[in-house]
Amino acid sequence: MIDKQSPQILSTAPIAKLLLQYSIPAIIAMTVSSLYHIIDSIFIGQGVGAWAIAGLAVTFPLMNLVIAFCNLVGIGGATISSIFLGQHDEVRATETLHNVVWLCLICSICFGGFSLLFLDKILLFFGASTDTLPYAREFMQVMLIGTPVAYVFLGLNNVMRSTGYPTKAMLSSIISVIANVILAPIFIFVLDWGIRGAAIATLLSQMTGLIWVLIHFFNKNSFVHFDSGYNKLKLSIVGRIFSIGLSPFLMNACSCLVVIIINRSFIEYGGDLAVGAYGITNRVLMLFAMVAMGITQGMQPIIGYNYGARQNNRVHRTLVYGIVAATIVTSLGFVMAQLVPMPVVRLFTTDATLIDMASNGLRISCMAFCLIGGQIVISNFFQSIGKAKVSIFLSLSRQLIFLIPSLLILPGIYGINGVWASLPLSDTIAFFVAITALWIYLRREKKQQKSHTEVI
Repeated sequence: MIDKQSPQILSTAPIAKLLLQYSIPAIIAMTVSSLYHIIDSIFIGQGVGAWAIAGLAVTFPLMNLVIAFCNLVGIGGATISSIFLGQHDEVRATETLHNVVWLCLICSICFGGFSLLFLDKILLFFGASTDTLPYAREFMQVMLIGTPVAYVFLGLNNVMRSTGYPTKAMLSSIISVIANVILAPIFIFVLDWGIRGAAIATLLSQMTGLIWVLIHFFNKNSFVHFDSGYNKLKLSIVGRIFSIGLSPFLMNACSCLVVIIINRSFIEYGGDLAVGAYGITNRVLMLFAMVAMGITQGMQPIIGYNYGARQNNRVHRTLVYGIVAATIVTSLGFVMAQLVPMPVVRLFTTDATLIDMASNGLRISCMAFCLIGGQIVISNFFQSIGKAKVSIFLSLSRQLIFLIPSLLILPGIYGINGVWASLPLSDTIAFFVAITALWIYLRREKKQQKSHTEVI
């Protein structure tokens, strides 16, 4: 009999049940993570002021780069871990776990150290002004010092989820957020540490989550756990981690470039408060996008395991369920943004100008938001089956190929509304490109199966 906690249930249990079992914890974790950032922004906006919100928005490009290097290792390691388990190769899954830890430490120290040395220059390049630079600097100094903690925590949490422990992975995120919700108001309102207090609360909460994750992997009863015999980097494993993790890495790196262009466009057409309006809008829409990402995280071990086990029907059913679920989620985001944008924005600030800017931006920027769910799922589907090149292309197409040209053209015609309108335009084009790529893949797969059957 197969243990109910064994990864082998991924090849036998009903798909709908598995998707719920794996996606709900991931959705809760991603939602909690998004709320984590939203609550931070609300505390900063209400406790420090509108300029602090703008300063926080300036840090988004650098935070995207922080996440990019983390995802390069964490998501790549999680994906190949589930594939190895699908192939019943526990040895290489264990090797992957150790490689993830080492790579997280190396990447975080190198990236965090370099960024700290040139922090002011980087923030000014990203769109900071004399008014917003002090806030952005105070926040990022703490976050960059804490990158080793954040990287190891997030990297191992991804591996935990993909190796059969979605509920534990969810709980680690919840523990971290609860700690942040308790600490942030104390540091901001009681101790009057301002935006730096919000960053310190974030770092300490990540330490709490890291302790939880480390306890899991030091437990010898975990299916994949730390073992001193595998405590070395292995080039073949590193290569596979980077090849699969390259897609989310490039997606976040491109997000950095896009946000730089967006920030500079907003400064030109609306000033620093327009950057703050984008920061609020981004936080709100990311809540729904994170839920869709939670669905893809739940799908990833199911698809990866069954793809490794060559059970294509189960892979396809998981994909269909995922597209439908994610589309429903992002459609709810579209409805919210169109019907009640102003009450949502008022949670972050009492500044009338900022409220008007952010409400208008929320309506325009999510006009095609209902399509985002399907695009996210399809892109992550190719990542989950190891088709790194296709996943990279789909990840880059929305931001690099479609969004950047839109940002360079539309604002010159429509002003600040052109900046907002660039987002739904690129979302629409990227969705149809993703659908086309999926159709081509499924058609080729069907031909290969037919040829194989005829040979037999």
